[in-house]
Amino acid sequence: MGSLQLNSLIKQFGKGSDGRLAVADITLEVTQGEMVGIIGKSGAGKSTLLRMINRLVEPTSGSISFDGTDVTSLKGKALKKWRSECAMIFQQFHLIDRLDVLTNVLTGTLGRRYNILNIFKIFPKEEKINALKALHKLDLSNKALQRVETLSGGEQQRVAIARALMQKPKILLADEPISSLDPKNSKIVMDDIKKINNDEGITVICNLHSLEIAKQYSRRLIGLSEGKIVFDGPPENLTQKLSQELYDLENE
Repeated sequence: MGSLQLNSLIKQFGKGSDGRLAVADITLEVTQGEMVGIIGKSGAGKSTLLRMINRLVEPTSGSISFDGTDVTSLKGKALKKWRSECAMIFQQFHLIDRLDVLTNVLTGTLGRRYNILNIFKIFPKEEKINALKALHKLDLSNKALQRVETLSGGEQQRVAIARALMQKPKILLADEPISSLDPKNSKIVMDDIKKINNDEGITVICNLHSLEIAKQYSRRLIGLSEGKIVFDGPPENLTQKLSQELYDLENE
């Protein structure tokens, strides 16, 4: 139930001899409720892979399926629905600084609403209550009416997580969610993501540059190098030699 399958997935930017292969023939399956860490150095293909799953980046070839649905063939409203169910958390938060926290969280509902209310950002009372509940889970309900620009980076990322929860996702894709945060806020954000995975059973696929953090929070690691999978298994099976190879001898 809720299995995500990638089959022979390839992404090439550019054509012919000038093309760059970002993702090279990846085949894998992620089952419902897993928390998977994608590891590897910058340029290994981690972000491209996540963005292909969400269809923000179109694959050159191969297929993506979820629970029997061919994701690669979705268009229009069906694609919009998939992007809601497969929510993304970005490195740079992608919030609207001049709006308050509550309104930013409520924008997570726009993907499943198709009427004129979207234009004027008019939200039903029930959705406002749900947004406050999402903020409470992230210990941010006291910030609901503050403008986003007044928050710390860690708080902004937690607002982004609350917004993602408003999409009612089946999968949460986190693209380097802590790369711009200090160690204290990094721990808070990763603890929150892990808690969502444990408490709500939402599948999490998280790109992380820090190997130690990936090992700490993920039950399964997938190591990428030059767009290819070079490791797939539990953290305890990742050898020091392969760890160093993944990061070009950088011992984290």
